[in-house]
Amino acid sequence: MAKKPETKQEVSTTGHSWDGIEEYNNPLPRWWLWTLYLCIIWGIGYTIAYPAWPMINGATKGVLGYSTRAEVAADIAAVEAQNEAINTKLAGTELTEISADPELNGYAQSAGAAVFKTWCAQCHGSGAAGAKGYPNLLDNDWLWGGDIEAIHTTISHGVRNETDDDAHYSEMPAFGEMLENEEIDQVVNYVLSLSGDAPDAALAEAGAVVFEDNCAVCHMEDGTGDRSQGAPNLADAIWLYGGDFDTVKETVTYSRFGVMPNWNERLTEAQVRAVATYVHSLGGGE
Repeated sequence: MAKKPETKQEVSTTGHSWDGIEEYNNPLPRWWLWTLYLCIIWGIGYTIAYPAWPMINGATKGVLGYSTRAEVAADIAAVEAQNEAINTKLAGTELTEISADPELNGYAQSAGAAVFKTWCAQCHGSGAAGAKGYPNLLDNDWLWGGDIEAIHTTISHGVRNETDDDAHYSEMPAFGEMLENEEIDQVVNYVLSLSGDAPDAALAEAGAVVFEDNCAVCHMEDGTGDRSQGAPNLADAIWLYGGDFDTVKETVTYSRFGVMPNWNERLTEAQVRAVATYVHSLGGGE
């Protein structure tokens, strides 16, 4: 008896056609569908178990109570526990004696570099070379002193901030409210003559008198400044905001008032000492 030939069932199409080519509506493989369903079930379970759905304030916490922040905090606490002994030693050692202890100095350098890159590099640069308005920490030009104790004080209490009564404080008057424009031009020319050639020698000569009457009390008669009160040296050609005529004139006319935060409220004493040691070792420390 002959076998009845099988009739091939034609697959329906989706109704889409491109250049006469029709798209068949073949069913998806079962293994693919079951994988998709399992992924959906897993996804729903994940959002129930772990923090997932954003809300107005925070996100759903999940029934397992897992928190990446708590995990990071635990890791930080573990590291701090491991370093507790050496941090205690660092906080209790005289600043001038840290470099004499190889182990302590090595730790302070490493920890200080990490602190600097986290908290200080945004202003002073990753290499500590500074930028316009932010001091270069690699040279030996310091407003408030460059020995390790002075650096420690500056980092701890900051400069001209309102949150620490022990912060360094100085304020240059805005001489645009006190001097005529001609007098400002004169004194700017004189100041520039202290570290090079003034644009106008005649104005510079007249500016010497203006400088003596208005500026010498802080910057000294020879213009070398007084770091104890934060008055910069004007004779070394090192400028925080720029040394061209227009910039110096702007400084004299309107003054400057840079602020550095006090880090004693954000960093531990060990961290402050570590970063002070690191900055002092960069080459500019006295």
